[in-house]
Amino acid sequence: HNIKMAATLVSYWCDSDNETKSHVNPEKVDPDALAHLQPLKSGKTMSLTVLNSAPEVAVKEAVETGVHLDPSLKEVTYNPTYETMFAPEFGPVNPYKSQQMAAPRNMLSGYAEPAHVNNFMFEQQRRTFSTFGYALDPSVDTSQNSSNSYIGAVDEAEKNKGNFLLAQRRLTRGKEVQGGEANDIDNYLGPWAKYVDEKDGAKPSEEEQKELDEITAKRQKKGRNKEEAPAEEKTILHVKDAYDYQGRSYLHVPQDVGINLRTADIPDKCYLPKKQIHLWSGHTKVGCVLLFPVSGHLLLSCSMDCKVKLWEVYNERRCIRTFIGHSKAVRDICFNNTGSQYMSAAYDRYLKLWDTETGQCISRFTNRKVPYCVKFNPDEDKQNLFVAGMSDKKIVQWDVRTGEVVQEYDRHLGAVNAITFVDENRRFVSTSDDKSLRVWEWDIPVDFKYIAEPSMHSMPAVTLSPNGKWLACQSMDNQILIFGAQNRFRLNKKKIFKGHMVAGYACQVDFSPDMSYVVSGDADGKLNIWDWKTTKLYHRIKAHDKVCISALWHPHETSKVITCGWDGQIKLWD
Repeated sequence: HNIKMAATLVSYWCDSDNETKSHVNPEKVDPDALAHLQPLKSGKTMSLTVLNSAPEVAVKEAVETGVHLDPSLKEVTYNPTYETMFAPEFGPVNPYKSQQMAAPRNMLSGYAEPAHVNNFMFEQQRRTFSTFGYALDPSVDTSQNSSNSYIGAVDEAEKNKGNFLLAQRRLTRGKEVQGGEANDIDNYLGPWAKYVDEKDGAKPSEEEQKELDEITAKRQKKGRNKEEAPAEEKTILHVKDAYDYQGRSYLHVPQDVGINLRTADIPDKCYLPKKQIHLWSGHTKVGCVLLFPVSGHLLLSCSMDCKVKLWEVYNERRCIRTFIGHSKAVRDICFNNTGSQYMSAAYDRYLKLWDTETGQCISRFTNRKVPYCVKFNPDEDKQNLFVAGMSDKKIVQWDVRTGEVVQEYDRHLGAVNAITFVDENRRFVSTSDDKSLRVWEWDIPVDFKYIAEPSMHSMPAVTLSPNGKWLACQSMDNQILIFGAQNRFRLNKKKIFKGHMVAGYACQVDFSPDMSYVVSGDADGKLNIWDWKTTKLYHRIKAHDKVCISALWHPHETSKVITCGWDGQIKLWD
C-alpha cells in the first residue's frame, strides 16, 4: 500500500515552478528504488527524488538543484532548470575500486596531503612546547592579528614574554649581522652566518704552506692504488725424482698402504685419536690444509709465508713440492675433482690456478679485491668454473677457459667468508661478516634462502657432512651450529657443540667418515672431539702452542686426524 502511494506521488511530481509533469506508471516502479525515496524541500513545494541505490553517493548537487541530469541522455522528457542542466557530474563511489586504484600511499595508513609548514617554525614551536609547555596557536593567522595567542601554559608564556626556545638559541648570529631582534626571522642568515667583524679563514704562512703541500703530496702518493703486478711464480721440487720407474708421478695413488685408496670406502667404525705420530714443519704460520680428492694420500697446505706446500701422508711423509707465486699471505686453497689442478687465493688480490704435478702456474685472476675463499664447482661438466668470496661483499664466478667473470652474486652486506656446495652441487651456501647465511641456486644471482637471526653470530667456517645432510658452521659465539643441508636449511637446535673457545678465529670443523664424531681446533691450540649423537665433548688434546686453525679427519682411516696451527706446524694424530 505504501509503495503504491509513493509511486503515485512520483508520478505527479513537479518542480518548484509547477510547470512540468512527469508521468510514471505506478505498477512498473522498482520497489528497491522506492525504498530510497527521500523528501526534499525545493522552494515552496514538497518534492521527492529517487536516489541511486549505490553504497555511497555524492548528493550535494541533487539536494541543491532538485534532481541531477544524466549527461549521457539524448532526450529529456521534462523542462529542467538552468542549475540542473549545468550541475557538475557526479555518481556513486566505485564499489569495485581496489587499493591500487585508490590514491597512492605515501605513509603506512594511507595518503596524507602535503602540508606547507616551515620546518624551522615547526621545530621552534615543538621544542618550546616540550620545554615550557606553550606554543603559538596555529589556528590564528598572525599576519592578520598582530597580538600572539598561545595554546598550553598561557601563564608560562606571559612570564617568559613569549620567547621561543629554538629562535633564542639559533638566531644570535643573524642578530649580530643584521642588528635585528633575535626572533626576527626575516633577518635570520642561518646558524653559520658570520659576525660583523669576522674575517675569512686565516691563511697559512709560506713555511706552513710548504709543509702542507708536502703532506698532501705524500697522502696522494700513498692513496694511489698502483696496479700491483702479480708476483713471479716458481716451484721447488724437494724429492729426487718426480716420476717412478714406471713413469708415474707422485699424484698416482700408492698401492702398498694397506687400504684401498682408489674407492671412497668409508671405515665401519671410527675411534678417537690418542697421540701424535708425525710432525710436518716448513711453514711459518699455517692457514689451511686440504687432503687430495678421493684418496687423501697427499696433503696441500697454505701459509702466511706466501707459500703453498704439498706433502705425503703415507710412507716417508716427505715435503714433495713448494709453490711460490704470491706476494702476500695465502688465504685459501681448493682442488679440482681429480686433484690435477688447484686454486690458491691470497691477500695480494690474486687467484692463481696451478698444475699440481708440474708446479706451473696456468693462469691468474683478479678483480682488485681480496679473495677470502675459493671453490671449484664439483660437477664434472662445470670443472672450468669456480667461485670466490670477496672482501667487497660479492661472490664472483670465473670461467677458467676465458679468464672472465661470468656471474656475480651480490647480496651479502659484508665480506664473504665461506662457500660450500650442497644438494648434489645444484646449490651452494655462503656465510659472511654480515652474520647471515644465504643459499643460492647455481648461476642465479639472487639468494633463494636467507637465514639471519638477531642472536646469530658470524660463521666463518662451514663443512658439509659425509652423508650430505648437515652443515657444520663454526659460530663466533664459541659454538658449532648444525643446519640441515637439504630443502629447508633449518637450524638443528638439538645439535649444538660447545666447550671450546674460537671467538675471532675461523677454525675449520670436520666430521669423522662414519659420522660418529665432530672435530674442531680452537684458539688455545687444542683439538676438540665431540660425539655426534649426544653432542658431548669426548676428548681434548693440546695440539699446538698457538691457534689450532684446522682439523681434518682422514676419509679412509679409522682414527687419523690432521691438525695445523699458527705455530707453523702440521701434525698427524692417531
